[in-house]
Amino acid sequence: MIQVTRLNNKKYYVNCDLIEIIESTPDTVITLTNGKKFVVKESCEEVVNKVVKFKRRIHRPEREV
Repeated sequence: MIQVTRLNNKKYYVNCDLIEIIESTPDTVITLTNGKKFVVKESCEEVVNKVVKFKRRIHRPEREV
């Protein structure tokens, strides 16, 4: 899950596996696979970077010590 900020400055967590579309209208709108939409303060690029960072952290194999 990634943290995003709505326009009212409240922080929310979004399940990034459910993100279908991220668009700039000029506000950033995240559309989930169920059709629900969120308008957030982060840019499209910031949201994508958060998703990539989360996926890397989840899928990175543990290093043996």
